[in-house]
Amino acid sequence: MGTKKKKSKQSAKSWKIGSVFFKVVLWFFIVTVGITILYRWINPPITPLMISRKLFHDATITKKWTNIENISPYLIKASIASEDNRFLAHNGFDFSAIQKAINERKNGVRKRGASTISQQTAKNVFLTPHQSWIRKGFEVYFTILIELFWSKERIMEVYLNVIEFGDGLYGCEAASNYYFHTSANKLTQRQAALMVACYPNPRKRNPSKPTTYLN
Repeated sequence: MGTKKKKSKQSAKSWKIGSVFFKVVLWFFIVTVGITILYRWINPPITPLMISRKLFHDATITKKWTNIENISPYLIKASIASEDNRFLAHNGFDFSAIQKAINERKNGVRKRGASTISQQTAKNVFLTPHQSWIRKGFEVYFTILIELFWSKERIMEVYLNVIEFGDGLYGCEAASNYYFHTSANKLTQRQAALMVACYPNPRKRNPSKPTTYLN
């Protein structure tokens, strides 16, 4: 009898743990899918990266949202050419670029970035800058969600409004104001190219004072 009671208690405990885990996972899906759908129409007010920079580096948060219709086509085209030239063709992941990056790493060549604009948008909007395989898994998950619920136009719009352009500086409108004293829709081809050239290291590169490398 004692053994049966013990097994019964263990079974009940396991069921409770399983039930709690299921509820947590279910709520995670409900909340994340809900927020993603909401952001299809509502602009993200703040991102984990902004919060992280503020908390750990005491950086200001300077941002100003602008609709994609008010963003220079030069900046959009330069971003696609530099960061993700198959942006309009893929569903969030550029597997050919990923394979090239793997091959380069195997051959000891300089590592190529394989993240698409969709992946970068998912990372910037939903995740912290901390690097780990778990975070990479969440990045894949959120990339699938935004590709499912957002249009390519919306992905690009959000991307150019949340991307980091300097220490405490976010989005192309704030960056255009700060670096070139103009609005994002009036950027010249050269100004757009210089801003995009700063993407890999925006906190150390200044598009208004280009180095020989940026030129």
